[in-house]
Amino acid sequence: MYSLNRRKFVKKTALGTAATSILGSCSEETSQQNENLTLSGPDINWRVASSFPPSLDLLFGAAGLLAKRVEQLSGGHFKMRVFSAGEIVPALQVMDAVQSGTIQAGHTSDYYYIGKNSALAFGTSIPFGFNSRQQTAWLTQGGGQELLREVYSDFGIINFPFVNTGAQFGGWFREPVGSLNDLKGLRMRIPGLAGEIMSRLGVTVQVLGAADIYPALERGAIDATEWVGPYDDEKLGFHEIAKNYYIPGWWEPGPSTAFQINREAWDELPHNYQEILTSACNEVNLLTLARYDAQNPKALQRLVGNHNVTIQTFSTDILEKAWKESNSYLQEQSSENPSFRKIYESWDLFRKESFPYFAGNESVYGQFAFPKL
Repeated sequence: MYSLNRRKFVKKTALGTAATSILGSCSEETSQQNENLTLSGPDINWRVASSFPPSLDLLFGAAGLLAKRVEQLSGGHFKMRVFSAGEIVPALQVMDAVQSGTIQAGHTSDYYYIGKNSALAFGTSIPFGFNSRQQTAWLTQGGGQELLREVYSDFGIINFPFVNTGAQFGGWFREPVGSLNDLKGLRMRIPGLAGEIMSRLGVTVQVLGAADIYPALERGAIDATEWVGPYDDEKLGFHEIAKNYYIPGWWEPGPSTAFQINREAWDELPHNYQEILTSACNEVNLLTLARYDAQNPKALQRLVGNHNVTIQTFSTDILEKAWKESNSYLQEQSSENPSFRKIYESWDLFRKESFPYFAGNESVYGQFAFPKL
């Protein structure tokens, strides 16, 4: 782990960095070969359940983009019909439906299912962990994906990183939280390991699907919520009730969602269909992150300029305590869960190599060039 001095330097120089990364490219010759392979094949129809509502056009829409590309690249032979949260199964039960074979695939977040195995959290994001580029690099180049697939194999599922939303915000609060004491007794919607850490800070944690958050906030069942960032949050209307919008989202600095596939359904696909689906996941992941990076700044301007939202920063004592409890939790889970420990060791090594690099050139540039919120 890093010393407080190193962490404070990182925190001061950049609250979060999100940028796209190029996952791969094909030559014209290879592309032509792939096209020739996919013009014929068996007709396959899949049902895909999403954990997200249609109102979130970038997040829910990513599965639709995937379905469109797969159909195009297969010459119309491989089709996927996407269902929104609640149409087939509730938002937080997508993995169960994939595992049982009720559906062939699902778009969801790994950390919704840490009750099955806490190691699944690494597929989404770890508090004080990777930004979007680092997350993609660790998953695709640092061995993270292979390690997560070992965990998913216990559930008869093969997973793909799918749609990184970039650095998330710290959430919406009805009342300002000026210090650690203000968190005690606060009722907040927050899933994953972040929920575990917030609970240790005195927060009463709830886990809700997107469609259930606004009603809970409106009727006072919760005092605060986090979701993604300005673009999605504006669409869900949280600014109509809570006006204090906090940074940084220390629990999800660069989270990925997941495309989960029933292993039997995957194995039944022709090899070229498997290649099509793999390439399409990479393509949509890259495109959707770029869309978030393009839309979030505009949405934030609207929230502040048109809706009287106030950008707040978490106090030092909250961040210090969250940092301490996050590290404690990681160590505890590593002691209790062998699969968690195996992935954590890979993740931590990658962090020790990556963080000093990002703390240098890029963060120093950002500190000078980026205007403060």
